[in-house]
Amino acid sequence: MAQIKTSKQFAINWLDIAKASLMAALTPMLVLIQNSLDAGIFVFNWKALTMAAIGGFVAYLLKNFFTPSKIILKGEDVDKAVEDIK
Repeated sequence: MAQIKTSKQFAINWLDIAKASLMAALTPMLVLIQNSLDAGIFVFNWKALTMAAIGGFVAYLLKNFFTPSKIILKGEDVDKAVEDIK
């Protein structure tokens, strides 16, 4: 049986928050690398890293909030599930 997973527009779920948290952790790493390469030494600017983390978190949530609704079908009977939905 096909597994149906929906994501609705203008809604945020716990998986979105978990993925946004991952983005909030990864984005400052890129800022740290960029600042260090620009300066030529290892630079730890906490304000820039904090702002990058907040920006990554909020940007990911906004992206998911405005993404149109979709249905994701997984499993063996995908064709049958598509016909049932129609």
